[in-house]
Parts: sequence; structure tokens; C-alpha cells
Amino acid sequence: MTAVLFDFSGTLFRVESTESWLRGVLATAAIRLDESELTAAARALEAAGALPGGGAPERIPDELADTWLIRDRSAALHRAAYTGLSRQVPLPDPALHDALYDRHMTPDAWAPYPDAVEVLRTLRERGVPVGVVSNIGWDLRPVFRAHGLDPYIDVYVLSYEHGIQKPDPRLFATACEALGADPRRTLMVGDDRRADGGAGALGCGVHFVDHLPVTDRPDGLRPVLDLVG
Repeated sequence: MTAVLFDFSGTLFRVESTESWLRGVLATAAIRLDESELTAAARALEAAGALPGGGAPERIPDELADTWLIRDRSAALHRAAYTGLSRQVPLPDPALHDALYDRHMTPDAWAPYPDAVEVLRTLRERGVPVGVVSNIGWDLRPVFRAHGLDPYIDVYVLSYEHGIQKPDPRLFATACEALGADPRRTLMVGDDRRADGGAGALGCGVHFVDHLPVTDRPDGLRPVLDLVG
């Protein structure tokens, strides 16, 4: 393999916990809940799957079913899908639902996995081109810049900017073309077997990592270095 594509959420970065997410928004809005209320609201938001990059929804409401399937094709669809899930949970101020969505796009809401910088730096030192291919509805580049990973990324291919979402092989093809890489010598690294596995249809190699909290996956990316020349 002579080029590498990485997924974003659950692969290079992990979003904060649902409770941390809710606490941050409540603090900014100067709204206080007692601990039992806050814990209950966080659990309900988690069950709803309202935090992008967090757990999957336990149930998709009928009115969101169509939007959910194509949520990563545009910024508007992505916001509508996740704020729609959030609004299944009563909060003290309706404006909090949009505030929650806005917070998840900030660099503070994300942490790189412990070995991400090391692996990306090593690939750069070896002269291996690297792309990020993400199903997402917003610009993640500021997250990479804030955490010091942007210098190691050659190209970002984001679903909402192309109107195509993984597992559609066209998104991976766009990344390979931008890198000048042969798909048959390109490795896709991700945590979602269906979405990221779509690269296989293009002839890419595929390597999966576990979508775990950063504290539970200290070296999940290091095997990539053994797979790439």
C-alpha cells in the first residue's frame, strides 16, 4: 500500500461523552439542572442517538426516517437529522437543541486517539500521502488544525461537500484521484464495516479499528504502519 485514507469519527478522533456534551452547552447557556435531571437528560439524548459521532439511535422516528438515510449528503440534512433526534428529548429551553448541534462541531468536543499523531507523522516521514474520507455534514478541518493533525493530511473528502456518502465508491475514488493514488495500492482505515468497507468495491485494501473511547484504544492505529510501505 502506498497511500492511506482515514475515516474521522471513531477512527482518528472520538467525540466527547453525551454527558460532557450536555454539560458544556448548559454551562454556556447558564442553565442549571440538578444532577439527577442532567443524568436523565444525557441518558435520553444518548438513547436517541442525538450526538453525532456518538452511539447509534435506539429508534429512528418515522418522520426522520428518510432524512436519516441521506443525512450526510448535505449540511442541512445533517443538522435536520440530529436536531430532530435531539428534539425527542425535552430540554429546559428549545434553543438548546441547536446549541448542542453547534457544540459538536467545535474542536473542544473532539479528542484524537492517543496514537493518531504518531501514526500520521510516521506516514508523512515515509512520504505516504494521506486523505480523510468522512461521512459528515460540516467542515472538520478546524478540528484537525486545533489538535495539530492538519499538517499530516493531504486531502479532505467530505460527504456533504460532494453530495455522496460512504459506502458509495465514488467518494473513495474522489480521494484517490486527489492524492494521485492507485486505489489498488490504497488502504482505507475506518471503524464502520458497511460505510468504510465500501472502499473495497474500488479495489482498496480495508483495515478496521474499534470505535472505542480514547482511553480504551491507545494503539489501535499502529498496525496501519505495518500495512503501508
